[in-house]
Amino acid sequence: MKPSTIILSRTDAIGDTVLTLPMAGVLRSLYPDCRILFLGRSYTEAVVAACEYIDQFLNWDEWKALPPAEAAQAMAATGADIIVHVFPDKQIASLAKRAGLAQRIGTTNRVYHWLTCNRLVRLSRKNSDLHEAQLNLKLLVPLGAREHYSLDEIGGFYGLTRLPPLPASVAALPDPERFNLVLHPKSRGSAREWGLDNFSQLIDLLPQDRFKIFISGTAAEGALMESLFRDHPFVTDLTGRLSLGELMAFLARADGLVAASTGPLHLAAALGIHALGIYPPIRPMHPGRWGPVGPKAEVFVRPGDCSVCHKTADCGCMRGIAPHLLSARLLSFQKH
Repeated sequence: MKPSTIILSRTDAIGDTVLTLPMAGVLRSLYPDCRILFLGRSYTEAVVAACEYIDQFLNWDEWKALPPAEAAQAMAATGADIIVHVFPDKQIASLAKRAGLAQRIGTTNRVYHWLTCNRLVRLSRKNSDLHEAQLNLKLLVPLGAREHYSLDEIGGFYGLTRLPPLPASVAALPDPERFNLVLHPKSRGSAREWGLDNFSQLIDLLPQDRFKIFISGTAAEGALMESLFRDHPFVTDLTGRLSLGELMAFLARADGLVAASTGPLHLAAALGIHALGIYPPIRPMHPGRWGPVGPKAEVFVRPGDCSVCHKTADCGCMRGIAPHLLSARLLSFQKH
């Protein structure tokens, strides 16, 4: 029996949400007439709204504030017959059972899934050699998906076509004659960082007649990067100027982005521009698990095991990736 409405539940960060979107693309290919809903956090709504394969965003922050009976009623009111717990959450799993969803798919390694789910997938992410996006798709095997999808295939399932318009003043910023490069130096604590000194050196290595450089981030992050703007007054400061939806629309007009393992890096990869990610070799942070996925995505990582800085936030293995390696790669790209 074909499903009528499926909920994909992923209530964590922006990058995680981006890597979950291909599940909607695969489901759409399997069941063209099925309604696909996405249960996520408020701050990821713009990402989900941009995906052509998703019919509706369900706000977990709103449901979570309701009494359990009302939250379960809200879930039942969606008409969903299937929920896929991509990011495991005990409260959501209990609500799905209480709401009476016919199929509730979760992993075997969560004890509460044995009590709340009726379709269990044997899946361990921690020690897997597969990418996060590939692991996500394994949860769709009970619905007819294949056991394995290549990263090249996955890169074609994002569907980020519903981008919001940009303010005219921002839309006019990219230079059609130069390579428009976005640098995203900070990570809001979600990843190990390359360091402002390395980003500063990278800017110095890129000729201004060939590159127009933008710096993105939150307003608070912009305040932490005053030295970068002071030393490079010709760069364009986007910090605090763009909503998440506007950042996506701007990235779609840019030519490339450099960042650590952050949401903007995954967005850039999904939007098909050059996405250069800087990663540590530590499991499970390494790019084999969390690297950007897209036709022009690539990573820079030093070989080794990060044994010295494994338990520290300051990662010498990250900072030791030389800026000239990235500048050489960027200089090899042709404008459009």
